[in-house]
Amino acid sequence: MSGDAVHRKRSRSRWRGPLTSLAVLAALAVAAVLAVRWIAERADPSLTPPWGPECAAWVGEESFPLDRDQAQRATTAAAVLAQGEAAPVAAPDTADIPEPVMAALVEGPEGDAGPSLTCRSGKNPDLAVQEDLEPSGLTARAERLRQGMQGVFGGLSLGGYTPGGYNTGHGERSAHYEGRAIDVFYRPVDEGNRRSGWVLAHWLIAHAPDYEIDVIIFDDRIWSTYRPSMGWRDYDAPDPGNEILRHLDHVHVDVQRGTGSGSQG
Repeated sequence: MSGDAVHRKRSRSRWRGPLTSLAVLAALAVAAVLAVRWIAERADPSLTPPWGPECAAWVGEESFPLDRDQAQRATTAAAVLAQGEAAPVAAPDTADIPEPVMAALVEGPEGDAGPSLTCRSGKNPDLAVQEDLEPSGLTARAERLRQGMQGVFGGLSLGGYTPGGYNTGHGERSAHYEGRAIDVFYRPVDEGNRRSGWVLAHWLIAHAPDYEIDVIIFDDRIWSTYRPSMGWRDYDAPDPGNEILRHLDHVHVDVQRGTGSGSQG
């Protein structure tokens, strides 16, 4: 063997080790990312990783990615179908929505099943702080949400606000005190009302950017713009034995306060 051949062989041998190590490290990194994603999704199917679709519907163990428009049309159609002839609006076209997804959204979760839809949306950094209250006792932003809900769901049992505003009766630093929160009641606590509550909760999460929604709480679950990529997560009520504090009998929704200067409406 010539000297040049020996040199080339030694050079290849010298680089083979580091290149192999880099390949192994890259493979391990990819495997770790996939493992974290798999574990998160198995632990709670409603979790949507930050690199996933804007919205996702779950039917059993199967996930269906949806864009925002699809999620909004699907949840509006589910609301209309759930109300029947009493619905104040017509159902939008859902021909592009998988039939299992529509069925899950209309029928709502049963038994121990969790929410069927989750979406990601963060805070709007350009919102001005709203401090003035409308005659209803809500900020203009929350009042627009109230009207939006009633426009799709018709006669809802609403509470959590009053003309002039609240200054007691809710938890410390509650959004109710600022006129930013609305409670939608589904009583008594039973499977039928639970499914109806989820029809609304799914609609709210799909339309969160349109109404600057900040927090949704229902049925021991919470979603917020504070952790939007986590989707629905367990809600730790201050009193686990209290149906109201666990939000089993009502959907709580509040709008963003805003971070800009000044006030609007």
